Amino acid sequence: MKFSVFTVMMPDCTLEETVRLLQKYGYDGVEWRFTTLDPNRQNETPSFWVNNLSTVPADSSIEQLKSIAELTKAHGLVIPNLAAYISTGDILATEQAMKAAAVLGAPSIRIAVPGYNKDTRYWEALQSGREYLAEVEKLSKRYSVKGTIETHHGNIASSASAARRLVDGFDPDHIGVIYDPGNMVHEGFEAYRMGLEILGAYLAHVHVKNAASFYDVDSSQWRVAWRTIDDGEVYWPQVIEALQAIGYDGWLSMEDFSMSAPTEETLEKHISYLKQFIT
Repeated sequence: MKFSVFTVMMPDCTLEETVRLLQKYGYDGVEWRFTTLDPNRQNETPSFWVNNLSTVPADSSIEQLKSIAELTKAHGLVIPNLAAYISTGDILATEQAMKAAAVLGAPSIRIAVPGYNKDTRYWEALQSGREYLAEVEKLSKRYSVKGTIETHHGNIASSASAARRLVDGFDPDHIGVIYDPGNMVHEGFEAYRMGLEILGAYLAHVHVKNAASFYDVDSSQWRVAWRTIDDGEVYWPQVIEALQAIGYDGWLSMEDFSMSAPTEETLEKHISYLKQFIT
């Protein structure tokens, strides 16, 4: 398997610092965060979601994208996926991301999934999501860039089986799934190997993070908090064993939200931890 980092977890690092650190610690790739930056918040302290310095701006010119592609390649890295932030049904943003991915040399982009809350009607949301995927599939054939949904709490693809229901029938060369067990601590847990078998050919990419439930005394409710990848409800040796059992030899992309240590220390620790389970 190959190792990359989703740069949402490196908000304090510029693009240049990001590739330097990933090369230093033996990563194979970089999954760039791709979104529009808010110019009114550029003086704020960098965080995962605000003024994240390790972000490829969605409005980058072709020349800027080519420069980023060259910077990435110069540090011995590839781009396994472009992690875009796209609203469901936004075809223009989807096409924009695919065009950028084609310039950067990324084979896929992350696309949108309809959300789910108490006011959502599931079957209507599923139909809407599949109508969007039909358009994404057309774009994928045009630009040779796969569209990938992510198993994520708060949407209609929170589990592997729910994700499969959404993508079923589309060409897995053009529509795929990012498998994220850390998100499924919040919602959507299924036995790892079973979930991976359900996804089958649609499994495109894997995000690596962890989380754990805790009882919040103040609210008298159970909640979930992000943890380091070796300290949570996801037992990564078991996930990797399941991935190997189905023949997966693709990317493991770090997405740590625990804020337990400085970025560089986290990068070094995570790749060392995971490598010991790869056989």
